[in-house]
Amino acid sequence: MSEFTVAKTLDCKGLACPMPIVKLSMEITKMKVGDVVEMLSTDPGSLADVPSWAKSTGNAVLETKQEPGLIRFYVKRQK
Repeated sequence: MSEFTVAKTLDCKGLACPMPIVKLSMEITKMKVGDVVEMLSTDPGSLADVPSWAKSTGNAVLETKQEPGLIRFYVKRQK
């Protein structure tokens, strides 16, 4: 497991596609380069959507944790 500090937690539980990505995109633009946001999601589609969004925007998914009924994404602002 990588060591990083979470600058912000973004609660997207209960939101369906595309809202978790919309909220993540809006939040990460407010953050400094190098900051990490933890996004909480219950949408199974986010397992594909978040990595795809990160790749297309030049950001990095540091870690994804699946728990019963919850997915945690740790995304680092790269640029």
